[in-house]
Amino acid sequence: MASNTVATQTSSSEIPAPLPGSSKGPVICVFCGASAGTSPAHIEAARSLAQSLHKHNISLVYGGGTVGLMGEVARTLSSLSGPEAVHGVIPETLLGLERENAGGHIDEKMYGRTTVVSDMHTRKNMMAKEVIEGGPGSGFVALSGGYGTLEELMEVITWNQLGIHGRGVVVFNVEGYYDGLIQWVRTAVSAGFIAPGNAGILVEALDAEEVIRELRDYQISEDRLKLDWSQK
Repeated sequence: MASNTVATQTSSSEIPAPLPGSSKGPVICVFCGASAGTSPAHIEAARSLAQSLHKHNISLVYGGGTVGLMGEVARTLSSLSGPEAVHGVIPETLLGLERENAGGHIDEKMYGRTTVVSDMHTRKNMMAKEVIEGGPGSGFVALSGGYGTLEELMEVITWNQLGIHGRGVVVFNVEGYYDGLIQWVRTAVSAGFIAPGNAGILVEALDAEEVIRELRDYQISEDRLKLDWSQK
């Protein structure tokens, strides 16, 4: 049975900067749908991403779901690297639903460690904190998903632009799923709403190995706001 630890709330201003010379391994946060989608390519992409995480000894933090793309990436990585490589973070309100989906409880051998938090904001802050404290190559990845995936993706892009973190943000663009979003960024740049240098905060990858490379080689934009978020 899953070890459902409970966490307290953390604000974005309390998210630490990565420690220089940190000995921690890389951590990737994956945002994705709790649905499998209509094309098998989406599940295949989730599976291939988990296989690449295993290949490169990268840990996963994700939203704690047991179905759809969320469940697939967690199950696959747990089966390959062991449950210690997977950390699911889920609000208490959603826990009952996920237990139903998983047949009564979230099996930590299948889905890794589960931490139960009070709300959606705490969930996102906890996942971001693990990425920021991770080793080189840590970052955020969006597989295909719906409203929630897009909201989480845009928030970590905004945090990067504001200087809250400097981790890479990658969309795994399966069958052109994120073509519209990528075009919107270009349109926003040409319309003067996104600085040209900040267009590169969001990076596209077309396969799982490219996701890993883009995070490893990620370059921080010079157009980001240079703000001190350590101030209270």
